[in-house]
Amino acid sequence: MRTNEQLQGVSLLGNQKTQYPTDYAPQMLETFVNMHPDNEYLVTLTCPEFTSLCPKTGQPDFGEIIISYIPRERMVESKSLKLYLFSFRNHGDFHEDCVNIIMKDLVRLMDPKYIEVLGKFNPRGGISIIPFANYADSEHQDLLRERRSAQLAQVLNSKK
Repeated sequence: MRTNEQLQGVSLLGNQKTQYPTDYAPQMLETFVNMHPDNEYLVTLTCPEFTSLCPKTGQPDFGEIIISYIPRERMVESKSLKLYLFSFRNHGDFHEDCVNIIMKDLVRLMDPKYIEVLGKFNPRGGISIIPFANYADSEHQDLLRERRSAQLAQVLNSKK
């Protein structure tokens, strides 16, 4: 079991008086210590009910956000991530912006070895948008390029 010291900074998990943000709130994000920094492993988190607003029309956009990362010393706490992603509900930005903002906020928060954020947005006006953003430290640049190529190939192959 983790000690209180290891859980320092995790305040939202178990809190029965959760306040849901009404606008973009990166301050909601919390981390905890990675107990296995010597292992290089992948963590994947999915948010199948992501919602944001079109910055021009104010109409809601719905999609799925998939976050995968190789942690270094810190990991994102899932309830704080849920509240953070919920904070986009009233936030007006294009899909591509949302995916890049999420990735950059998580890079600043955790300093992961590698991270990727994929958005699978529902069609609007007959068009689906699938933005993909990734980041890697200097030791994982090959992975960064491989994953971008794989994502592009997947999108191209799905159109056949």
